[in-house]
Amino acid sequence: MARLRNFSLTWAALIILLLSGSLEGCGHISVSAPIVRLGDPITASCIITQKCSHLDPESQILWRLGADLQPGGRQQHLSDGTQESTITLPHLNHTRAFLSCCLNWSNTVQILDQVELQAGYPPAVPRNLSCLMNLTTNSLNCQWEPGPETHLPTNITLKSFKSRANCQTQEDSIRDCVPKDGQSHCSIPRRHLLLYQNMVIWVQAENALGTSMSLQLCLSPMDVVKLEPPMLRTLDPNPEAPPPEPGCLHLCWEPWKPGLFINQKCELRHKPQRGDASWALVGPLPSEAFQYELCGILPATTYTLQIRCIRWPLPGLWSNWSPNLELRTTERAPTVRLDIWWRQRQLDPRTVQLFWKPVPLEEDSGQIQGYLVSWRPSGQAAAILPLCNTTELSCTFHLPSEAQEVTLEAYNSAGTSLPSPVAFSESRGPALTRLHAMSRDPHSLWVGWELPSPQPQGYVIEWGPGPSSTSNSNKTWRMEQSGSITGFLLKENIRPFQLYEITVTPLYQDAMGPSQHVYAYSQERGPSRAPELRLNHIGKTWAQLEWVPEPPELGKSPLTHYTIFWTNAQNQFFSAILNASSSGFVLHGLKPASLYHVHLMATSKAGAVNSTVLNLMTLTPEGSELHILLGLFGLLLLLTCLCGTVWLCCSPNRKNPLWPNVPDPAHSSLGSWVPTTMEEEAFQLPSLGTPPITKLTVLEEEKKQPVPWEYHNSSETCGLPTLVQPYVLQRDPRAASTQPQSQSGTSDQVSSRPRADMSSRNQEAKAGGSLEARIKTSLGNIARPYLYKK
Repeated sequence: MARLRNFSLTWAALIILLLSGSLEGCGHISVSAPIVRLGDPITASCIITQKCSHLDPESQILWRLGADLQPGGRQQHLSDGTQESTITLPHLNHTRAFLSCCLNWSNTVQILDQVELQAGYPPAVPRNLSCLMNLTTNSLNCQWEPGPETHLPTNITLKSFKSRANCQTQEDSIRDCVPKDGQSHCSIPRRHLLLYQNMVIWVQAENALGTSMSLQLCLSPMDVVKLEPPMLRTLDPNPEAPPPEPGCLHLCWEPWKPGLFINQKCELRHKPQRGDASWALVGPLPSEAFQYELCGILPATTYTLQIRCIRWPLPGLWSNWSPNLELRTTERAPTVRLDIWWRQRQLDPRTVQLFWKPVPLEEDSGQIQGYLVSWRPSGQAAAILPLCNTTELSCTFHLPSEAQEVTLEAYNSAGTSLPSPVAFSESRGPALTRLHAMSRDPHSLWVGWELPSPQPQGYVIEWGPGPSSTSNSNKTWRMEQSGSITGFLLKENIRPFQLYEITVTPLYQDAMGPSQHVYAYSQERGPSRAPELRLNHIGKTWAQLEWVPEPPELGKSPLTHYTIFWTNAQNQFFSAILNASSSGFVLHGLKPASLYHVHLMATSKAGAVNSTVLNLMTLTPEGSELHILLGLFGLLLLLTCLCGTVWLCCSPNRKNPLWPNVPDPAHSSLGSWVPTTMEEEAFQLPSLGTPPITKLTVLEEEKKQPVPWEYHNSSETCGLPTLVQPYVLQRDPRAASTQPQSQSGTSDQVSSRPRADMSSRNQEAKAGGSLEARIKTSLGNIARPYLYKK
């Protein structure tokens, strides 16, 4: 089986190769243009020839750009039996790709023919063409900017020809110069040049999409010659020549040997190494001596120098700058004015502390290496005795008893400054008045005064930390030469939250006035803490608070006021503002048995701070007070009830709804229910006749009980019967009543019967007698509503 399978695979591969080979030459592609601008459309057609007879006439022709199938092919059959498929690619976005004409045969895509397509841009115009003549290589070097990438093979050529009459005519052509791939410069050898004859030079770029040329350059090779820079160095010292002046340098240079036959000029540039200075240009330099003395620069300063040259007076190009040369200028004696101030110690007046400040008199005042304090004894003109030699700006020394004046000088290696005499005179001038100081910002203080009479010639202003600092080294001082000023803004060594002592001393001719001082802050701190609240007394609706004010502190602004805040359990907020001199406060309008939170805020111009919170509870009312309140409340309630009762009783329209009237049977209209003739009728015992009396009940008389709803009148009395009358049932209960009922009488008829008549009948009933009489009497006195006939 394995052999059979291998044989089948081999045979299939052979068939495919034979068929593929048979498809070669069946198709041919033709395109509108194999090279187009990037993004432009391109049209291609593929024709299948007649010799491909084994192909299916209805076979579909496919197009493929690279590895992607392209839709949109239009296929047709021509009259000569060939098949043609045409496709248009709207945008060719590939710089290089293969377009293939394929056939879908035996479920595989077979390539009939393919063509290579390229897309790019025409060459841009080269710009900024420039050339220079290099005498070292003896060639004319030209360079340019080629422009953007074309994505197509592009030929760059540097073209030139010899010319006369301002490059208007062409004479002999010069061999083209072709740069290497990717380069934008080219050199024309000296053998193709005439150094003093004009020539025309331009750059030409060419590819399949077009050709471009740069602007033509007309020049003579020697007019664009570029020299090499000379070698700059310092001039060798000459023992016979004087040393250079301070702020001067002696320079020389060695020109470039190939350029010795060319007239040229040079220029120099220099800058100090310290700081961020820029170059200063000096030129033109003399071309014959090859040396130069540079002056007007800072003494005792290291400089960096460079030199370059150009062909002159004929046209040429500047050479590059030479390598750096570093030289240091010589020093000069200090040219400064020394502002001097001094103090004497209180315990030892002959011990003097001298202070000074150098003030430059020129921009270049010379570098100072030290200071010398000396004095000259009287009678010895040449003898100068040093008292102090220092590099600091102060010196303490013991003044000899016979010395009334000393001299201060600044010196360096070049010499000394002019001597400044210091005379130790006593204070004989008038003092300043109304010296004051105030802050302008956290880093400055303004000190002012009033002019004394006579007006001083100047002032010495000293400032430093307050009385806590006794060291004079921490103090700063300044001398003002103008005596007409009335104030000065101190900006040096001023920090916030620091107490400064400011001293001003007026200076007069050969004298000075007494010193005046004042203390000030540039910025003060706010209070560090607030006083603690204490509860002194408390009541049911008030609380007395007190506190101990904090003592004043240096560097802190004084308090301006207090603010006390208190809140209750319902977060209701209250506050009061108090004077800074207050030490207590009484809270009024509090609620009894309530909790309050109280705190104090201390405020100054520099800020505010809060104290801790004090929690307090007001008192509850006492027991006796509660009893009094309850009694008053009960009395008020009782009075209210009494008034309500009287109002209800006295108001008829309010009585009936509360106590409704109960009907009085004796006075009702039912009293006429039994006819009046019944009193005269004889009541016979039902011995023989019908209907028989079925039931007879005789009740004993009861005492009449008064009822609360009886109504008594002055003329008559109405009430219920004094006896509960017997209940009489006549006839058969089942028989219907045939006796006509009388119309209901009014209550006036019932009530008009005299009570005496009723009483007499009752007495007869009590007296006994026959049963019939007793029954009649009872029937006469019985209340009508209690007698029912059925």
